[in-house]
Amino acid sequence: MKMGIRTLMVTLVFLPLALSAQVVGDARPISIDEAVRLAQLNQPSTVAARNQIKQSEASVRRNFFNLGFIPTLGIGAGANQRGGDRYAEGVKLPSTATPWSYGRSLNIGSLTLFDGGTKWNTWRQSQATLTSNEAGLVTQRYNVALTVKTAYYNVVTAREQRAAAQRQLDQAVQQLAVATAKMNAGSATRTDSLTAAIAVGTARQAILTADNSIANANAALTRYAATPFTVTAVGGDSSSVPSIDVSDTELVRMALAGPLVSQNTAQLRVAEAQRRVANAPYLPQLTMSLSYGWTIENSQKFQVADGPNGNSTGLGFNFSYLIWDNFAREQSVVQTRIGHENAEATLKDNQFVVQQNLTQQLNTFRTALASIELNNLQIASAEENLRVVQQQYNLGAKQLLDLITAQRSLDDARAQLITSRQNARIAKANIESIIGRDLK
Repeated sequence: MKMGIRTLMVTLVFLPLALSAQVVGDARPISIDEAVRLAQLNQPSTVAARNQIKQSEASVRRNFFNLGFIPTLGIGAGANQRGGDRYAEGVKLPSTATPWSYGRSLNIGSLTLFDGGTKWNTWRQSQATLTSNEAGLVTQRYNVALTVKTAYYNVVTAREQRAAAQRQLDQAVQQLAVATAKMNAGSATRTDSLTAAIAVGTARQAILTADNSIANANAALTRYAATPFTVTAVGGDSSSVPSIDVSDTELVRMALAGPLVSQNTAQLRVAEAQRRVANAPYLPQLTMSLSYGWTIENSQKFQVADGPNGNSTGLGFNFSYLIWDNFAREQSVVQTRIGHENAEATLKDNQFVVQQNLTQQLNTFRTALASIELNNLQIASAEENLRVVQQQYNLGAKQLLDLITAQRSLDDARAQLITSRQNARIAKANIESIIGRDLK
């Protein structure tokens, strides 16, 4: 029977160690700033946001040159000669050919003199769209940063959980040794040894769970950083939580100037420009065109001929006014007015949303800091209680169940501290995402 207990002890202690070594592989440490930088460079959302900016820049450039101040310009050249056979009363006549004719031209495209502001407002609309997309890129960058920081802190939290599980295992092994010694001495029952062995197995299971969490968190972090090798958080003391040394008033100001509100403000400008474009068809349009050409006739051979030539010039003005289009203009005006009202409502609502989210995250952060202080006191109390109960158990004044209960209280206090630290880190990352800047 004693051999069976010893075998169980060896199995519970050493077999999970081998499994743990298989789960956690080698990973390269990476700083949180580098992880965020790589993710912002490689994530599809930020890539798409950067490409939207490129497209908007091209649209701004195109609409600027489409304003009408610089018309299109084209040149042309051509040569023509006709010939063929003719028949008269069934008799073929000698072949004839017309002389070569050459022409060259210079065409200046239509120049818009007045279009009711259509092109001007279209250009302004493209500028506002570019500004909106630039703000959208900032939004995506900080959304990605929040995701990466969460994954990074998950690695840190999993490591803290593993360290706590390792301390739990060390204490459980000591308790198992004491229980086994007391059983061999006849002062404890076999139940005590089995209960202590179960506590060892539970601690080893906690280590395996933490190792799996580390591996999963490393995989998520590697995916976001898009590296060809597995990365992990930099090791070190993770007990400290960075503070926020900015007043609430300043944080609110930053939030109201943050990425979300900035993007909504630019989208409102886009809607305003669209309304002006929709109103332009109610005004007339005036355009001008210019052309110049010259021709050389009756050349006897194919050449860029010299000699007498004729030329022609053309100057035209076109005035147009749309009287009736089956309410197409009216429908466009209504649609753009609705879009403008929606953009106004969205901006107003998101101004309150960012303040609400900021308040929630600040409260979460401060609650987490207070919880950390309380958890540290709880751990100190639980450690002292465990020490006393351990001594009493060694002397036979306490049962093993009392010792296991004291151990669980200490384990729970450590788990609560780890959770409080994670809550504080994530809340701070959310605040940085809301205001669109890092709080060092």
